[in-house]
Amino acid sequence: MGERISIPEYAMALAQVASLRSEDPYRKVGAAALDADNRVIGTAYNGLAPGFDPPPGFWDDRDGRQKFMLHAEINLCSLFRRGEARIVATTTMPCTSCMQTLCSYGIEEIYYNEIYRESDAPEIADLYGIKLERVECFPLSEFAPVLSGRVVGAVD
Repeated sequence: MGERISIPEYAMALAQVASLRSEDPYRKVGAAALDADNRVIGTAYNGLAPGFDPPPGFWDDRDGRQKFMLHAEINLCSLFRRGEARIVATTTMPCTSCMQTLCSYGIEEIYYNEIYRESDAPEIADLYGIKLERVECFPLSEFAPVLSGRVVGAVD
């Protein structure tokens, strides 16, 4: 029998698959939440509010539409109550605002794959004693750059 993948690898693979549902042509982000028993609570991805039909040309202006995108972590938190999730995995390090939200939900461990340099997540995690760790190898990791629509080595 083969070696069993770790919980962070498992959660990250779920987040990567969730990212495939993102309608954002520029950045596809997925997230997954597990409870204290490592059971999946939910998966989510970045996108527009449910039922919103964007006007023509909406996707053409990357900078203009960014403020309307709901982040994967926010969509994920809509699926559970405070204290229900222990672990969150997200394909990209949470932005500062999403990290603050995850703190308010009592998340104890956060795993991510891509680094987001404009985020204060490491400092916030350190202050609140939250484990924030990069997971580079996980099932599907070799496909992550292609699935996320990003070019390897590109910087936002």
